[in-house]
Amino acid sequence: MDDKKTKSSSAGADQLSLYTELTQLVGGLAHEIKNPLSTINLNLKLLGEDLARYHDEEHQRLVRRLGRVQDEAERLRLILDDFLRYAGKYELNLQRVDMCDLICELRDFFLPQAEAGKVVLRMSHPQDPIYCNVDANLIKQALLNLMINATQAMEAGGELMVNVSRHGDCAVLEVIDTGPGIAPDVLDSIFRAYWSTKPGGSGLGLATARRIAREHGGVLRVESELGKGTRFMLKLKLADKSN
Repeated sequence: MDDKKTKSSSAGADQLSLYTELTQLVGGLAHEIKNPLSTINLNLKLLGEDLARYHDEEHQRLVRRLGRVQDEAERLRLILDDFLRYAGKYELNLQRVDMCDLICELRDFFLPQAEAGKVVLRMSHPQDPIYCNVDANLIKQALLNLMINATQAMEAGGELMVNVSRHGDCAVLEVIDTGPGIAPDVLDSIFRAYWSTKPGGSGLGLATARRIAREHGGVLRVESELGKGTRFMLKLKLADKSN
């Protein structure tokens, strides 16, 4: 029996070691791609400026073609940035943070984007503070990913609600939209890396949000109903009152 436990433990350690090695290898590869890609983007920009000085139709056609190449190169750069954020090691800077203040800061930051998408942004939180020991920047990133995802889902506009409440020994942060909802058969897939229904989407926004939740010992869940909207719930442990 002890031999089986030892073998199982050894196999688990080997898998973890292999996963860590692969993560470092892929992360290093992404960095190696990103460096020459930056040079390519810069030279494309300079070439475009040179061609734009000529106003005949032939040169303008080349400028338009070059612009499409620049767009694709920029999209690749954004995909690499998203991947490096997702795959990188998170060093949490934990501090005692009031979740009510945190969502108010997000509201001020996100309001212009919501208004541009014809989305009404609403916030709800109690008067008393709700403290959690978190890395504020990472939690903001997770919520921002959820808010962007919700806004993009409401192509014709709608309402986006961000709520904070206390449930037992946990804080619950909700991001609720009035969009088209998510079909039940794909609901379990939305947190998978690189799964996306949006053209040009990296498919890492929701995966990153869930990873941030788990890094904090929290949980990110989703509920959705077609034609009515979607609700994401981020659940985090409350900070000890003694802290």
